[in-house]
Amino acid sequence: MTTSFSVDRIFGDRAFAEIGDPVLAVPDERRDLLAVAGRHEPGGTTPVGVYGTGDLACHALVRSPYPVHAMAFHPTLPLLVIGTGRYDGGYFFEGQLLLLHLGTSRAVPLIENELGRQVLELAWLDEQTLRLVVAPPDDWKDKSAHLEGHVAVVRRPDWTTVPERSLTGDDLIGPRVPAPRPDGSAVARRTVTELGADWEPRRNVSAVEALSDGRILATLDGVRLECRLPSRERAWGVPDEEGGREIVVARDEGSAWVELRRRPGMRVAVPWPVVQLSLADGSQLDAVPPSFVSLVRCADGRPALAPAGRDGVRSRFHVRRGSRVYFQRTERQPGRRNPRRREPWVMALELQRPPTARPDEPHYAAVQRMFPFSWEPGETHIAGPGIETAEGTLVHAGTVYHGQGLQPGGSFVVRRETTDGRPLWVFRTDRGATALDADPATVYVGYDDGEMVALDLGDGSVSWRQYLTVGGVSVVPTALTVTATGRFLIGTDDGRILECSTV
Repeated sequence: MTTSFSVDRIFGDRAFAEIGDPVLAVPDERRDLLAVAGRHEPGGTTPVGVYGTGDLACHALVRSPYPVHAMAFHPTLPLLVIGTGRYDGGYFFEGQLLLLHLGTSRAVPLIENELGRQVLELAWLDEQTLRLVVAPPDDWKDKSAHLEGHVAVVRRPDWTTVPERSLTGDDLIGPRVPAPRPDGSAVARRTVTELGADWEPRRNVSAVEALSDGRILATLDGVRLECRLPSRERAWGVPDEEGGREIVVARDEGSAWVELRRRPGMRVAVPWPVVQLSLADGSQLDAVPPSFVSLVRCADGRPALAPAGRDGVRSRFHVRRGSRVYFQRTERQPGRRNPRRREPWVMALELQRPPTARPDEPHYAAVQRMFPFSWEPGETHIAGPGIETAEGTLVHAGTVYHGQGLQPGGSFVVRRETTDGRPLWVFRTDRGATALDADPATVYVGYDDGEMVALDLGDGSVSWRQYLTVGGVSVVPTALTVTATGRFLIGTDDGRILECSTV
C-alpha cells in the first residue's frame, strides 16, 4: 500500500527561496546567521527565514499574518523576536510580537490582546531585557499616531519559557517618541544578493504542466509563462506585470493558452486577458478579446472559456478535464419560502463544436442548471479547485462559509454525481485546499498549511498524508498537476516546482 510520496527533482531552486522578495535582513554575526523577512502578500502571510551565512541553509521558517517591521536575535539564547503589524485602514494598529525558537521553528505570539499592537522597533538591552517601540493602539483623533510610537521595556528572567500571549497592555505602556517607518528592502535585497548570487524573488506558482519531451511549464507571480528544460535550467520566461494563472497546452505542444491575472481597480471590475504563447520562445501568437471568463482544459484537450465573476477574483470552481464547461452562478430558488433568496448553483455548458486550436467561448444559450453547489441544508459552500473523473463524476474542494472564518471541519473535498449533485463521499478537514488533481485511483490534495493528502477515488478514505518539505523546511503547495499514475508536479508558494512520485 502506498504510504507517502517523494520529491524527485526541484525546478527553480535557489538561495533564500523561501522568502521571495526580502524587505528586512538582520544578521547575527556571533552565530553566523541571517534572519530575512519577505514581502507581505495581501490576504496572505509574510515568510521569515533564518539562514546560515555559510551554506545558506534555512534553519527555521515561520509565516506571519502581518508585515514584518523589526527583528532581533537574543544575545545568548537561540531565539529571534519578530515585530509585526499594520494599520487596519480605518482605526487600529494591529500586530503581534513573535518569539521564534530557532531549534524547533516554533513561533510564540506574546501579546495577549486579540488585535495585538503594531511592533515597529526591537532591541535587546541585555539577556533579560527587551526594548520595544509599538504604535499607538489606534489613530482616533490622533494624526501623529502614524509617525510616533510608545517605548516599552519588558524584562523576563528566562525568555525561553515565556508563555504565549503573556504581554499585557500594561507591559506595553511607555513614553511616546518619534517612530519613523523605514524601508529596509533595498538593504535586504543587497544583502541576500551578495550572499546568494542565484537569488531571485519568485513567488506563488499558479499552474504547472509537463510536456512530452520533459520540459516543464509554469505560471507564477510576475511571470506570464516560463519553460524549464529537463536539465532544470530555464529555457525562457516572459515577465508580466502580475503573472499568469491557468495553462492549456495545444495538442501539438507548439503553443499554450495562458490566462493572465489583473487586479481590479477601485470599484472597477477588470477582465483577465487570455493569450496564446509560443512554446519555442514565449512570444505571443494570438489572444482572445478580454471578457469575464476563466480558461479551462476540457477532457478532449481543447481550451475553453468558462463564465467568471466580475469581482476581480474569479470563481475558483475551476474544473479541469471536464466533458462540459462547469462554472458557478448565483440563482434565485423557485419554490422557496423567500423567493428573493439567491444561492450558488453548479452550471454547465455543453461543448458545441469540434475541438479547435482556439478556446471555445461560452454559448450562454446552452447553459444548463445542474444542482445546488451546497448539498447540506443551511450551509453556504465556497468553491475550490476540481476535476471531472473518467466516470463522469465531479471531485472538488471547497469550504463552508462562516462569519468568523474557517471553522474546524469546515474544509471539504467531495465526489458528486453530476445528475443531481448527490455526494458519493465527503472528506473534511480544518485547512483550506490550495490545489487538487487525480489519477485513475487517487485524488491528491494540497493544503494551505503545507500538508498533502491522498484520498482513494472510490470511497474517499485517506491513503496517506504527509507535510510537504524541501530541505527539511515546510513549503505550501499552490498548484498540482498529475502527469501519470503516481507521478505529479507541485508548484509552491516560494516559486519552486517539485517533480514527485508515490513510494
